[in-house]
Amino acid sequence: MNTIYDYSALEFSGQERSLKDFSGKVVLIVNTASKCYFKRQFKSLEQLYRQYRDQGFEILAFPCNDFFNQEPRSGLNLETYCRLKEQLTFPVFKRIHVKGEYAHPLYKYLSSKELNGRVDSKPVWNFHKYIIDKSGRVVDFYCPFTNPLSSRVQAQIRRLLAE
Repeated sequence: MNTIYDYSALEFSGQERSLKDFSGKVVLIVNTASKCYFKRQFKSLEQLYRQYRDQGFEILAFPCNDFFNQEPRSGLNLETYCRLKEQLTFPVFKRIHVKGEYAHPLYKYLSSKELNGRVDSKPVWNFHKYIIDKSGRVVDFYCPFTNPLSSRVQAQIRRLLAE
C-alpha cells in the first residue's frame, strides 16, 4: 500500500519536493483557494500549525482552482498572497488540480480507498482536509466546513502525535 511519501509536489520555486521530507510527522493536507468563503480557515490553519508544529505536526497546503475559479492566482502572485496577506508559515505548494482527470497523483491517492486503503472521499470544495499518520497513511478526512481548530480535528492530531 502506498503512502504520501511515494509522492512529490512542486514548490513555488519550481523545485520538486518529496513528501518523504515529512516522514515521521502527523500531516494535515488541505486544498485551498484565496477567493473561497472558507478562506477564513487560513488563520485557523496557521494557529493550528503554530500550536502543534514543535510536536511533529505539519500542514501542507495545495491551492487549486477546481471549484468555480476561486483560486485565480498562480506563481509569485499566489506565493505573495499566502506569505504576506495570510501570513502562512507552513508549506504551500504550487497550484494543482485536486479532482477529475488531471488531478495531481497525490490527490488521486488521498481520495481513493482503492489506493490508500482507508478513505474514499474526493474533495467536493476547497478546504477539504486529510489527516495523515506518522507512517504516511491516510487516517481520516474533514469536509470543508470543519474548522481546523475544532475539537474533533485537534483530538485526532493529539492522538496521532502520541502514537
